[in-house]
Amino acid sequence: MAIAEDLPILELQLKELITRYEQYFIGLEKREPLQLLVTVEKLVRRYANAPINNTMYKHKYTMLVARFNTYREHWNRILRLIDEGKYSRDRFISDLHLRQREKGIIAHEEKQKPQYHDPELDRIYFELREARMACHLPVDKLSIELVAATIEKNKAALAARLGTTDLVFRVVVEDGKPKLKASQRK
Repeated sequence: MAIAEDLPILELQLKELITRYEQYFIGLEKREPLQLLVTVEKLVRRYANAPINNTMYKHKYTMLVARFNTYREHWNRILRLIDEGKYSRDRFISDLHLRQREKGIIAHEEKQKPQYHDPELDRIYFELREARMACHLPVDKLSIELVAATIEKNKAALAARLGTTDLVFRVVVEDGKPKLKASQRK
């Protein structure tokens, strides 16, 4: 084959090689694409010492070889970082898998817990959640269980202070922070 036929093949295989390495680094491919790498290296070496008379082909070949060498250095650096355990995407993916496993365990435990639905508690939770979002405060750690635990913890002191156990709770915003207020049910 001549350089005119090999250059488009080299270009396509180089694009495929870049894609496959990226997939390997993010974990979609299980193995490094070594066979394709060898094929591309053979095409690059075929014309390394051969004279190329056409300027356009010579320029295109030089640019493809430079691109291949740059990517090969990049891949070698990433492979070295993976071997040392310092590759950030690799750590990100392993952390992601760990969090997904933990979520699966937590979801399984939550299925086993008895679920209670108190409409009053649901109302308080949703009002508190909306108030926190309106005040631009985080709501990711807020849960119905946390609200229920807070109310139960303070219920005895509130009952002693107000003189009754028949309490009603409402959400108010004071100084830019949502708070639960208790009062006697009327």
